[in-house]
Amino acid sequence: MRFAKYHGLGNDFLIVDLRTASAEEAAAAQDPKTVVALCDRQFGVGGDGVLAVLPSTTVDARMRVLNSDGSEAEMCGNGIRCVAKELFDRGGVTKREIVIDTGAGPLACAIDSEHGIARSVTVKMGAPRLSRGEIPMAGPAGERCVEQPLELPGEPARALTCVSMGNPHAMTFVSSRDEAWRLASSVGPSIERHAWFPHRTNAEFAHAKSRREIDLVVWERGCGITLACGTGACATTVAAILTGQADEGVPVQVNLPGGALEITVLPAFANVLMKGPAVHVFDGEIDLRRLVARPS
Repeated sequence: MRFAKYHGLGNDFLIVDLRTASAEEAAAAQDPKTVVALCDRQFGVGGDGVLAVLPSTTVDARMRVLNSDGSEAEMCGNGIRCVAKELFDRGGVTKREIVIDTGAGPLACAIDSEHGIARSVTVKMGAPRLSRGEIPMAGPAGERCVEQPLELPGEPARALTCVSMGNPHAMTFVSSRDEAWRLASSVGPSIERHAWFPHRTNAEFAHAKSRREIDLVVWERGCGITLACGTGACATTVAAILTGQADEGVPVQVNLPGGALEITVLPAFANVLMKGPAVHVFDGEIDLRRLVARPS
């Protein structure tokens, strides 16, 4: 199987272009056991997930996001920028705006290129989903969850604001980046699997440095702490607006461990724009039969 290794601010993926693959090849590449083995950083290639690029009859391509634990995510903000770059640079899609179908619906990706190479990608991430039923999470389906206390064993109650960017996110704002790092590793796993969230959730720990800058550490559902999370940066900026710490229509710099994204939430939460880089690292080819057959 051929693959391309990419990263978006250190959030790294294996992109597998299956648009012309046989049904058997496509199934093998997307098998959860294959994904886990490929993402193993000691015995496989290593990555936060596998991005399967699939054919679409309505838009330029379809993206399937497979986490390093073999589970599937609805969307991945860093991942879609990487897929857009792969399609533009080497996948035969040379339009300035590429539309990619995802579990969160079709999303438009505007390419900023230089000498025919994509340097950054701005994704129209769509309107955030703010009600409990849309996220989804427990409680009255039509209500929002803004700064609601969540009880965790051995921890003080944490005020959570919850948003979906096509996938669920639970944000808590803290007093410093150091506290964000500490809580991401100690509390993140408990929030991810809390009974409030039937499909689990991503957990964000954010420090609002100003109305235009946020430090963020993310415990990503199915992956653990990652160097960057695009949907998490979008959801956190929405949460900052909901809690009075940021403004609509103004670009906000979100500093993740792997670098910064620019997030703009349009007025009335009509759309969220995410601008950031995508980097091609290397190409490879691997025998899946030998990889998956490795004794555990």
